[in-house]
Amino acid sequence: MRRKFWLSLVLLIAISGQSASAQGLLGGLLSNLGSTVSNLTEPQPGVIVRTNAGLAGLKLVCLLHACNVVGNLDGNLGQVFLVRSSNGLLPNLLANVLSLVNGIVDAEPDQALVIPPNPTAPDTSNAAPAGLWETSPVNYYGTTVTYGYVNQPAAAIIQLPQAQKNFNVTGKGIIADIDTGVDPTHPALQGVLLPGWDFTRNQAGGNELNDVNMSAPPPCDSCPAAYVNQHTAAMLDQHTAHMLDGTGYEAFGHGTMVLGVIHLVAPTAQLLPAKAFGPDGNGSLSNIIAAVYYSVQNHANVINMSFDMTTSSTEFNNALKYANNNHVILVASAGNEGEDEMVYPAGWQQYVMGVASTNNQDQPSSFSNYGDQVVWVAAPGEGVITTYPFGLYAAGWGTSFSCPMVSGTASLVLNVQSNASQNQAAWAVTHAKFINTTMGFGRLNTNWALTSMAPLQGLSSLLP
Repeated sequence: MRRKFWLSLVLLIAISGQSASAQGLLGGLLSNLGSTVSNLTEPQPGVIVRTNAGLAGLKLVCLLHACNVVGNLDGNLGQVFLVRSSNGLLPNLLANVLSLVNGIVDAEPDQALVIPPNPTAPDTSNAAPAGLWETSPVNYYGTTVTYGYVNQPAAAIIQLPQAQKNFNVTGKGIIADIDTGVDPTHPALQGVLLPGWDFTRNQAGGNELNDVNMSAPPPCDSCPAAYVNQHTAAMLDQHTAHMLDGTGYEAFGHGTMVLGVIHLVAPTAQLLPAKAFGPDGNGSLSNIIAAVYYSVQNHANVINMSFDMTTSSTEFNNALKYANNNHVILVASAGNEGEDEMVYPAGWQQYVMGVASTNNQDQPSSFSNYGDQVVWVAAPGEGVITTYPFGLYAAGWGTSFSCPMVSGTASLVLNVQSNASQNQAAWAVTHAKFINTTMGFGRLNTNWALTSMAPLQGLSSLLP
C-alpha cells in the first residue's frame, strides 16, 4: 500500500515585513527538523477486525487467540477495532485465524503507508509561479492573505471568482481533510479551523507543528538560500540553510497546503483536520479508517483524501460506504504515478470522485494518473499557490492539490442545494471542460457546476 503525492514547493514569507527575528525563528525551526522526527506514526503490525460481539466479546476472542485489542476505529459504532498479536504471530496469519472465529465478521492486516522518493517523476517545477512574489496583503472573507494566493491562475481557470459572485457562495458546512494535519496558527485559516484530531498520537488537535522541534538557534544574517527536495525542489528564505530531504520530513506541510486550497475555493467552510500521517509521510490504514469515522461522526459534509493506495481494503471500503450513507461527499486524488492503474479510494467511483491533474494550459499533467477507472474529473495541479506552515505560502504540484479544488467546489454546491448528495455533487462537476477521454468528464469548472444546480440563477447573473 502506498500514499504518494508529488509536489514542488517554493516558499516565501507569508506577509512581507516580518522581522528578522521571526525569520530567524523559521530558520531555526527548520534547521532542527532532522533531529525531531516522531516515531509515533510508524504503525506496529496489527489486524483490523470487524466483530458483532462488541468490545467485551472481542477481548474474550483475543484472550483465547493471543492478541490484544489496541483500540476502536469506528467511534460510537463499536464494531471495528485494531488488534495486535501478543505472541509475535504475523498479521496475515492472525487475520486468517481470527476470520474463522464466531463473532468475527472479517479481519485484514493493517497496512503501512510510506511516501518514498519519486525520482522518475518529470520535473515541471523549475519556474516558480509569479504569484508567490505578489505578497501584498488583501482581505479574503475576513482573513488576511496574499494577493498572489487569491488571484492565481488556477482560480481563474476553474472560474472560481465568477462562481462566488454569480451565486453568492463562499462554502457551506464542514470539510474534513485526512492528511498530515495543519498549522493552526496560519493567518489565512483563522476563523474556519476546527480543532480536529491527531490519530498518530491519539490526542485532540490536528496540529502538524507538533512534529517539529520548536527551539530555535541564534538568527543567521548571512546564511544563503537553501534548496530543499520534497520529491523535487523547494526554496526557503535566506535565514534557512537546512536540507530537509532525507531527514524524515518529506511530507511536512502537506496538510496545511491541501487545506489552503480548500479555503481558497470555499473560504467560509469550516475545516476539520484529521491527522493520520506523520511528517515523513508514514501512516497506517487503521488511522485512515478511524479518521473517516471520526469525520462523519463530527458532522463533516465533505471528506478530502489527497492520497492513493494500490491495495484494496474491505474495511476502508466499508468506512466510505458508511460516510456515503450519512450524506458525506467524498473526493480523492487519482495519484501521481503517470499511469492508467487502479488506485483507491479514487477507484471506488460509486461513492468517491477521483481527481486527476491538468496544467494551466488544460493539458493532462505528465505525472497524473489517468483513465476512467480512477478519474471522475480533473483540476489544475501544477504550481498551485497555497498556505504552508509558519505563515508561509508555497506552490505545489500533484493531484494532492487538484483534489481539494473539487472538495471546495462540493462545499459551494451545498450552498446552492443544502442537501446535495454524493451523486448530485458528482453530477454537478461533470459540467466541465472536456480534455480527452483519459481525464474523466474534463477539467473542473466551478461556475458551470453551480449553474447546473441552479440554472435560472446562473442565467440571471449573465443578464444586464
